[in-house]
Amino acid sequence: MRERVAITGMSINTPLSDTLDGFVEALLAGRSGLTNWRAFNTDRIYSKVGADLSGYDLQARVREFEGVLDPARYRRLRKLTRSAPWSTKHSMVLAAAAFADSGLHDRAPEFIDEMGVVVAGHNLGNLYIEHNRTQFEDEPDFIDGLFALHALDTDHAGSVSDLLQARGPAYTVGAACASGNVAMRCAVDEIRYHDAQSVMLVGAVLQFAPMDLHAMALMGAISFQSFNDEPHRASRPYDAGREGFVPAHGGGALMLENWDQAIARGARIYAEVVGVESASDGNHLPQPSAEGQSRAMRKVLQKSGIAPEQISYINAHATSTPLGDVTELDSIRRVFGSHAKNLKLNATKSMLGHTCWSAPIVETVATVLQMRAGRLHPSINIETLDPAVDLDVCAGGAIAHEPEYVMKNAFGFGGINSVSILRSHDD
Repeated sequence: MRERVAITGMSINTPLSDTLDGFVEALLAGRSGLTNWRAFNTDRIYSKVGADLSGYDLQARVREFEGVLDPARYRRLRKLTRSAPWSTKHSMVLAAAAFADSGLHDRAPEFIDEMGVVVAGHNLGNLYIEHNRTQFEDEPDFIDGLFALHALDTDHAGSVSDLLQARGPAYTVGAACASGNVAMRCAVDEIRYHDAQSVMLVGAVLQFAPMDLHAMALMGAISFQSFNDEPHRASRPYDAGREGFVPAHGGGALMLENWDQAIARGARIYAEVVGVESASDGNHLPQPSAEGQSRAMRKVLQKSGIAPEQISYINAHATSTPLGDVTELDSIRRVFGSHAKNLKLNATKSMLGHTCWSAPIVETVATVLQMRAGRLHPSINIETLDPAVDLDVCAGGAIAHEPEYVMKNAFGFGGINSVSILRSHDD
């Protein structure tokens, strides 16, 4: 028997909300978090639209943890976030919020000492690196004195483990836009096969630099032509007029725990992680493959012992790209056959844009909140449904639905596919 894995804490930060209640309320209302970019000057790049957290007051958010975290951790949070780069600050705040939400912050050290930390993402601080490179050209001695440390993605895992005083394994996982699910797979493995009792899983906020966005525009991957004056309409999965995904700031965190420990300490259990699996296309190019995606879906169903008919809802990858959206639907039809017509699907990215590496974790939070609410959010901005879309994608608005088992798809550049299955839990 494999160890069961519970989600006992969650946190979120997107332009829609930085609280769980506010987040699910905004999703069910069908609100968009997209604006024009404010984090940098876009005069020289094609990309003008995104979900922008550059104006978010991180230090005010840190002060909210006074009296929530124990005094020692609160002091560490204030100290560590004072000098850390922007993206790393977000990782620590997200971890602190999920840790507090789990109730583990009130437990004895033996519950925490061997906690693992897994951070999803890579190339996380490109704007921070660009600013220091520019400073280096002007005066080398004036770059960030800790650049050699802070520029490393592992600084996220190290900073979170320092904050929580977690002394289990700590590392980062990079798998493009599948990073969050692949990192979850690693976290689950730590609990099932390496005796971890808990793992903090962080979907780090990707700090885009202008060159990143311009390169994606030159590749033809992102929306940059039609919606600069109406950014809230730019992300439109399943619509006939979709023209590419919309890059977005956003992050989330999940506290994963050994099921028996969670039950023994009386934890609130949001949901169970039944399984997470991965499969690759054997192709490094950003060309979605129905064969590779369906292989990952079949694998997680088989390994989890779940029949396709037990899945009633899929939180789709659905990025708003012309090829990607229909390829995913083709993959679903291959796996689910005639049952595909009974499935409910929706596209969280229609409101958030694509938070890239953190998207699977951000959207897992969205999925769990919908399961607990008994309602699914709409896929917005579908003005003319693509004729190739013949499944129920929640185009008409939020609907009542209470799934027991759900699937979360995540597919990354380079043919990296990862799929998870969650099970609802009634407290």
